[in-house]
Amino acid sequence: MFKTVLFPIDQSREAREAADVVTNIVQKYNSRLVLLSVVEEPSPNGDAGDIMGSPEVVAKLLENAQTLFSQQGITAEVLERQGKPAFTICDVADEIGADLIIMGFRGLGLTDEGANDSVTTRVINLSPCPVLIVP
Repeated sequence: MFKTVLFPIDQSREAREAADVVTNIVQKYNSRLVLLSVVEEPSPNGDAGDIMGSPEVVAKLLENAQTLFSQQGITAEVLERQGKPAFTICDVADEIGADLIIMGFRGLGLTDEGANDSVTTRVINLSPCPVLIVP
């Protein structure tokens, strides 16, 4: 059913908590797992935003996640991309033929003002495949 699962990760607690759900689904469906970390492009004023900006931090995060899944008997591929997170996640999902995107949810989009800024909300609206949100 879910041949390829895309798991976009960052340093958030929500992403760590979603890892358990990812493990269960990937094991149940014997899915291919692709871990994605998006480095947000710097804004015109030079800020990298609150998403990870250092290539070293991203590399370590992906390595740790890959090790975590490896301990569960899951081989995970890793991708690092630069861009706007929501658009990049959806582009990668399309590129790899993902059948499912699994993401943690920070709750930042619960207000009208926050909904426009929520990566999760944007991914839900733009995704080429189903999106499973782990609260």
